[in-house]
Amino acid sequence: MVAKPNTFQESVDYLLSLGNEVSAMKLGLENVRRLLAALGDPQNNYLKVQVAGTNGKGSVCAFLDSICNTTEIKTGTFTSPHLVSITERIRINGEDISKADFVVHATFVRDTAENLLEKGELEYRPTFFEQITAIALVAFAEAKIEVAILETGLGGRLDATTAANAEIAAITRIDYDHQQYLGETIEEIAAEKAAIIHGGAKVVIGDQDSKAMAVVLQRCRDFGISPRSKCEKRLWSVDPINRSLQPVFVTENNTYDEPDLGLKGRHQLENACIAILVAETLLIDFDMEMKWETVLEGLEKARHPGRLEFIDNILLDGAHNPGGAKALRAFLDEFVPQPIVIVFGAMADKNVAEIAQILFPRAETLILTKAANSRALDPRDLQKFVPSDFNPNQVILTETAESALAEARKLARHDKLILVTGSLYLVGEVKLLLSE
Repeated sequence: MVAKPNTFQESVDYLLSLGNEVSAMKLGLENVRRLLAALGDPQNNYLKVQVAGTNGKGSVCAFLDSICNTTEIKTGTFTSPHLVSITERIRINGEDISKADFVVHATFVRDTAENLLEKGELEYRPTFFEQITAIALVAFAEAKIEVAILETGLGGRLDATTAANAEIAAITRIDYDHQQYLGETIEEIAAEKAAIIHGGAKVVIGDQDSKAMAVVLQRCRDFGISPRSKCEKRLWSVDPINRSLQPVFVTENNTYDEPDLGLKGRHQLENACIAILVAETLLIDFDMEMKWETVLEGLEKARHPGRLEFIDNILLDGAHNPGGAKALRAFLDEFVPQPIVIVFGAMADKNVAEIAQILFPRAETLILTKAANSRALDPRDLQKFVPSDFNPNQVILTETAESALAEARKLARHDKLILVTGSLYLVGEVKLLLSE
């Protein structure tokens, strides 16, 4: 058996030694269920909300986390990936888990996994994502939370978070991404994500393509579930100075007037709707102590690092698929009139051609770079996606996020915006550089 880790870095190094969380993942639930059982099934100690979809999962989790914490419901939130520290993935009552607590729970999960493996009770050593999911679920039980918000890692049907068997399933907008794992058609992708819905669950569905919606609704019918999806959203006013929106939301139960949404971009209206409907489900169906007015306050206090996040003249947004790129482009067209220096990096399994077609025309200068990730594309490969009519003298290739940021700062004076996008891993590296 491997010796116990006794520092935070040793815990992180062990998890990273399990391989890249995407390329080394193993889709399936039996292994993680056996691990959770050996850990005492910590997920049975609290109510769970699982959020699946292609775009908007993290934003819905951020809105809902903020609403619950504003209402003083004891809340744990599990999201991925992290930007700077792995502790960002596990939040308890609005705060990242401490490094000391992370080590305690990571050690417990690691030792349990290694013992099961030694006894031949697991098919394989639990993966990075399986273990970090288990760490979160154990940490939540230890903290005696009331509600856990779980962001699905990939797909839904075979994702480790699905082993928690959440009482509430929320489905955000479904689009094309990870086709090599989820299927080539929107119907196949929707079926993978809708599989988080099970008998007895409460379901919230966000805006969908008609084909995806048909699949999700059929899954609900299979279990006799009447989902919540009715949320009218109207844009009341726009604040161009703060680049923010004040909408009105109307559900069957209440009207939410003019919150100044804490997350930027028109696409956040539909994510806020999903969070509102989940909050109402908690209030009505699970009798949570929640006041209607705290929902508004929670929407305003929500923050989601690395998604339309401004740090001085730098905009960080991890748009990594066409849907995310379209939302980012719409925000730029509405709120960013000045010239833009784009720092761009992407993973090899992404639809870079379509993302580039959407975003690159907005750049005055393109800086193509590579995140420190085994799945990252080489800048020379990214260069192939630059439009033929783009000035080649305005394309710069760099090998690291640090050198890309340095080049961008040389080019961007007070009248220019630096946009870092294409990958949350790249955004995380730049965010760390900025903090230093």
